[in-house]
Amino acid sequence: MTGVPLSSETQRRLDALFDGTERTTAADLLVNQCGNNLPFNEAADARSLERIRFAALKLSNGDLAELRVAIELAQRDSRDVLVAAGFGHDLRAHEAWFPGHSA
Repeated sequence: MTGVPLSSETQRRLDALFDGTERTTAADLLVNQCGNNLPFNEAADARSLERIRFAALKLSNGDLAELRVAIELAQRDSRDVLVAAGFGHDLRAHEAWFPGHSA
């Protein structure tokens, strides 16, 4: 199974949170560990993964260790990472979130 590339919106949020080599590492983590390998997301594409990936990014606060923790949470049950990020009760809440802005 190959990793699902990041959508342009996921990339924008990742770029706002991470710099340099950490950006590359964060992108790799999302592509290879937070994609169509998540339970019930085997047929997911870049757009349909945004909600989960945005949640992981939000919980990371720009810290790779925290991103890994958030991805591990998503790997166990993606609903948990959505709830923790505040995206659990609104299917579009993630769209309003951008690092450094309230939402």
